[in-house]
Amino acid sequence: MKKFTIGAGLLTLVLLNFSAATEPQKASDEAAVRSTITDYIESYYNGDAGRMEKSLHPHYLKHTIYKADGKQKMTEWTGLQMVQEVRSVGPISVPASEKTGQITELDVSEGMASAKLVTPHWVDYLTLAKWNGEWKIVSVVLTETD
Repeated sequence: MKKFTIGAGLLTLVLLNFSAATEPQKASDEAAVRSTITDYIESYYNGDAGRMEKSLHPHYLKHTIYKADGKQKMTEWTGLQMVQEVRSVGPISVPASEKTGQITELDVSEGMASAKLVTPHWVDYLTLAKWNGEWKIVSVVLTETD
C-alpha cells in the first residue's frame, strides 16, 4: 500500500508540473490566435490586403450563408479571392462605431483553435491552425445578422 501511495503521489506531482508548464504556452497561443483574428477583421475594414493575407492559411476557405429571394444561399471564397477583394475595395465605408469585432468564444488545443467573432452585421465561426509556428485562419463560416 505504501508503494501505491508513493506512486500515486509522484504521478500527481508530474501531472501538476506538466499542467503548470503548459499554462504559459496556452495563454501565449490564445493571445496569438486573438491577434490573428484581429488582423483579419481590421484588415477587412481598413482595406489592408497584406495584413489580410498574413492572417490566412494557404488553404483558407470562407462560406457565407445568406438569404436571397426568400431562399437560403451560400457562397465560397478562397484566400486569394478574399485578398483580391480587400485590395480592390479598399477601406470599408461604414461608421467607425460599426468597425468592431468581438471574439466571444475561443478554444485552443494541440495546434488548433476555434473562435466566434461577432460584428454589428455578421457572425463568423473561424477555425485556425498553428502553421509553421504561426496561427493562420483555415476556414470561416459567416452568416449575416441584418
